[in-house]
Amino acid sequence: MAEPTAPLRCLIVDDDPLALQIVENCVANTTFLVHAGSCASAIAAAEILRTQPIDVLFLDVEMPAMSGLDLLRTLQNPPLVILITSSKSYAVEAFSHDVLDYLVKPISYARFLTAARKALEAVESRAVAGADAIAAPPNAEFTFVKVDNRLVKVPFEEVRYVEALGDYVHIVMGQSKLIVYTTMRAVEDKFPAALFVRVHRSFIVNLRRVQTIEDNTIVIDNKYIPIGQTYLREVFQRLNKF
Repeated sequence: MAEPTAPLRCLIVDDDPLALQIVENCVANTTFLVHAGSCASAIAAAEILRTQPIDVLFLDVEMPAMSGLDLLRTLQNPPLVILITSSKSYAVEAFSHDVLDYLVKPISYARFLTAARKALEAVESRAVAGADAIAAPPNAEFTFVKVDNRLVKVPFEEVRYVEALGDYVHIVMGQSKLIVYTTMRAVEDKFPAALFVRVHRSFIVNLRRVQTIEDNTIVIDNKYIPIGQTYLREVFQRLNKF
């Protein structure tokens, strides 16, 4: 059994003092969150993220000098991100950055709590998956995953891609597909980094199975897989070295 989840460390970024205070109050009223810091600019947030462990980032979109979305483009390994904005028009672009949720001002506590619980569930599911995982030995050609009450062998070479769907992941191997109760983080830990790369919050791909890339989209066996903005640099670096 996984250990109980510690309070999630939250960083709040918003140049509107009133909005900043509202989110701080929401965090203070939520038992599974802890306030790790607040700042009024994305530039200051980048420094905090570089030097402190942060689990959840509450990030305003519209800020001077550097927007929230600009900040996300610079992060190699972002924490869970919940965007905050006064305009719904950013919703489509926001989710292309693999954010967890999207809050529109004025923020109610009920809506805030819904978003916060998504973050808690994401962290808890990682913990459960990590506790149940059977790690592959170094240089292994396969691993085992738990499907229902069975352990199923997964040869790494046969995997095309892994897709996250809710609390499960789909491991796609040619015409077959395994549905596993786990998280993408657990898959990253189990699958060899030399062969697999995270390209989106919801996708991990086998580099040897990539057929084409166009408009930040990977094609594998006629499956069109988006490359998230926060993963672009690493994906193309990996492909250039592969």
